[in-house]
Amino acid sequence: MIDLARPREVAPGLSLFAARTPTLLPATHTNSYALGGRDIVLIEPATPYADEQKEWLAWASSLRAQGRTVRAIIPTHHHPDHVGGIDLLARELSVPIWAHEETAKRISVPVDRMLNDGDEIILDGPTPQKWNVLLTPGHAPGHLCFHEPSINALVVGDMVASIGTILIAPGEGHMATYLFQLERLAKMGAAVGLPAHGDPIASPTVIFQRYIAHRLLREQKLKRALDAFGESGATLSELVV
Repeated sequence: MIDLARPREVAPGLSLFAARTPTLLPATHTNSYALGGRDIVLIEPATPYADEQKEWLAWASSLRAQGRTVRAIIPTHHHPDHVGGIDLLARELSVPIWAHEETAKRISVPVDRMLNDGDEIILDGPTPQKWNVLLTPGHAPGHLCFHEPSINALVVGDMVASIGTILIAPGEGHMATYLFQLERLAKMGAAVGLPAHGDPIASPTVIFQRYIAHRLLREQKLKRALDAFGESGATLSELVV
């Protein structure tokens, strides 16, 4: 069962707020994350719904009431269930928006800082955090993940999910690139994965490897069907089951 309690602490200096969004079923919510102990960034300004935006802002305000400072709002990528509230939420909090330039091209609000692979987000606090920015396209151009080595936490956005699966849509999606980035993430050996949909993942490397194996299995199945199609003259729908 997915835990939709909100907000909730995942670890010291790391909290989660699940907001209802127009995402793909079986998911119904998108997770936002507050990273940092004193300086914080808010990941995924996701919800377009007024009632949920009100609750999201109350969460952000409660963080400020604890003496924490919101430095920026960051979407992992441009899909509507990740940026549905970006304009209002950034404006209400009077904070800048940071994103990759490919995301900036696809949203209707100005981006104040362009993030790219290898950048670092330094967050001061009782225990300072340094989040490494990872460019992980494949699901979407400009998709970003974030890794903090000292706590070995990895924000994975829509690279994997603990509820449902990940769509690699024709056009902006690219399967080979997606699989390459999953392999890259698997090699990091993160202790916890923080997806946009579903609960935190205790063994993300296992999930990355499972996604890779599943996609390759589907590829092999399709190849066999296409080979048989060419040899038999049967319709493709008769061969792909």
